[in-house]
Amino acid sequence: MMTRVSPVTGVSAGRPLPLGLKVLSNGVNFAVYAPLAQGIEVCLFDEQDNELSRHRLPSRTGDVWHGHIDGMLAGRRYGYRAYGPFEPINGLWFNPHKVIIDPYAPEISGPLTANSYLFAHDAEVQGDFVMDLKDNAKHVPKGRIPGQMPFQWTAESPHISWRETLIYECHVKGFSQKNLAIPEAIRGTYLGLAHPASIEHLQRLGITSVELLPCFAFMPEHRLNDLDLTNYWGYNPALFFAPEPRYAHQDAVTEFKTMVNALHQAGIEVILDVVYNHTAEGGMLGPVIANKGLHPRSFYRYFEDNYSHYIDNSGCGNSVNSHHPYALKLILDSMRHWMSEYRVDGFRFDLAASLGREKWDFSPEATFFKAIMQDPVLSAAKLIAEPWDIGRHGYQLGHFPENWYECNDKFRDTVRQFWRGDQGITGDFATRLMGSSDVFHKGAMGYSATINYVTYHDGYTLHDLVSYNNRHNEANQEHNMDGHGNNLSFNHGVEGETRDPQIVERRARQKRNFIATLMMSQGAVHFLGGDELGRTQRGNNNAYCQDNDISWYQWDERDIQLEAFTRQVIALRKSSSLFSDMVLKGQLNFQSPFSSDEVHWYRPDGYVMEIKDWHDPKTQSFAMLLSSDIKNPAVNLHLCDEYYLVIFNASAADMEFTLPANPISGWVTLCDTARNNGLLPEEPPIVKGAYLLLAQSVVVLGKAYSS
Repeated sequence: MMTRVSPVTGVSAGRPLPLGLKVLSNGVNFAVYAPLAQGIEVCLFDEQDNELSRHRLPSRTGDVWHGHIDGMLAGRRYGYRAYGPFEPINGLWFNPHKVIIDPYAPEISGPLTANSYLFAHDAEVQGDFVMDLKDNAKHVPKGRIPGQMPFQWTAESPHISWRETLIYECHVKGFSQKNLAIPEAIRGTYLGLAHPASIEHLQRLGITSVELLPCFAFMPEHRLNDLDLTNYWGYNPALFFAPEPRYAHQDAVTEFKTMVNALHQAGIEVILDVVYNHTAEGGMLGPVIANKGLHPRSFYRYFEDNYSHYIDNSGCGNSVNSHHPYALKLILDSMRHWMSEYRVDGFRFDLAASLGREKWDFSPEATFFKAIMQDPVLSAAKLIAEPWDIGRHGYQLGHFPENWYECNDKFRDTVRQFWRGDQGITGDFATRLMGSSDVFHKGAMGYSATINYVTYHDGYTLHDLVSYNNRHNEANQEHNMDGHGNNLSFNHGVEGETRDPQIVERRARQKRNFIATLMMSQGAVHFLGGDELGRTQRGNNNAYCQDNDISWYQWDERDIQLEAFTRQVIALRKSSSLFSDMVLKGQLNFQSPFSSDEVHWYRPDGYVMEIKDWHDPKTQSFAMLLSSDIKNPAVNLHLCDEYYLVIFNASAADMEFTLPANPISGWVTLCDTARNNGLLPEEPPIVKGAYLLLAQSVVVLGKAYSS
């Protein structure tokens, strides 16, 4: 490929790769992908955003403009100005009056905020696209050229296996913003999450991995600015390489690394919730921040030969075209950057079906998946899919490649229905407990890749799930029309908070039931951070724009008993692989949702569940016997090294549950969500024969060892 060089004083030809900037011993190399540009300038700025100099990139190799600027430029702010045709109707937005942020910028000088200077067109002119002549240099953050001082890492990744993975989802700011045990200056920051008080809470809880809501540099939407709201969650990324500066005390790059290092030191993985499906540049009338000002035709999806009509599979105005080689490269380079530079352990992909789309539709054989699989760095990451988007054929649960785990909304919905008291779903509930084998059968062994969850950030918290029948999103100023309308929730008689002791007790028990069910399920587990504290969003099930007490953890109001119960049941799950990673030797579909030599199902009278029992809409109570391998529990159960009987009762009635396969030593009680706030005494009771199972409860019994 030929490199064309134009003489520019003080700038040499440089190299076309890597894209973005590369700090060298004698200067900085810049490389910008801009196929239809007629010229690219690198602009350098001081700390007050005064423009110091412009350097036209002298060389072009293929579709990449590049050049090398001599000198020690570490810490300097920079941006690009792109020259070329301004033809929005043809997908061309070149406007040299606008400083464009480098899509590969590893750091930016400050937060991105919506303002009129970000538009390449004059938004005041109606009916036509006219180039905006206002210079935006004082109104947009710049990339920052990094120094060469390496970060001193002191911890390695804990490399948690999938069968042990217990994910804790949290927001960097919301987690520590109101924790008085953390110095005020760093509350709500990366350093706040890295603080010993934060780490201690996570360790005591027993989780293995934190999943952080988006940490890419993002920009709140113009509409939210006008409403005096903000994009709190961060699902509106502007850049894929730079950490969000709002969560930094002083230096986002160093402080993010400090956070990861501290979590790794504590044996906790870091998983990033990443948004590669769309950007903050919106649709046709959106701002020009980075990619739109350099190479929009290559980066976004459009309808055939119509660059004025953006395809929107995200619901956010645009869709990144991961089918195009450049967009695919940028995404993969970004992932590799976060794994190598920041040492994160994995990614949860927002609207992941978008990334698996080829020209139009999703395919498990998409180039994106293949590229990750063959990459020696990326193939080692934990990969989690939100397995849908809003485009055609967008729901793809169970269809991602075998090295991907998937957020299982079927588990969420079925578990919610079961504990709400809905009838006729007990068989489906049992199937969800056993890893949703009807949905997931990956690889040669047909294994499950489910991530089970009851609550996620985009919905009710656990407390609100048992306290509200209807959403209460008035604070979002969308006339309470946003968010899910069908939450499968139940308020137990009063909408919202109440002091009625019976309702308070029922709600507390149901929260314990949800947590216990989640922890007794086969597969990886996702736990919404704050649920262990009884966190409420006051009925708001779409708090994306609430950067306030609605979203922040209220540490001074924490539910101490629920927190203790959560620690207890997590410890129980982690005590045996039977609760998370059973290796089943075969499924007998004719008998039950999932029976094998390791799993057996029982009725309250102690007899084995039959087909008619699973289909009886009145069946709301049953037991699940887990063991290492036994064909006839009634005779040989005592030969197993370990075994557990997990009993579920979603009915409103207490009952005498006959215990199957009565071992001579009896059973030891390991969990009972209906007694003593779910907390066990120091000497758990031994039971034989039958167990008085209280209404709406989960009980776990285990092997009692002779003293």
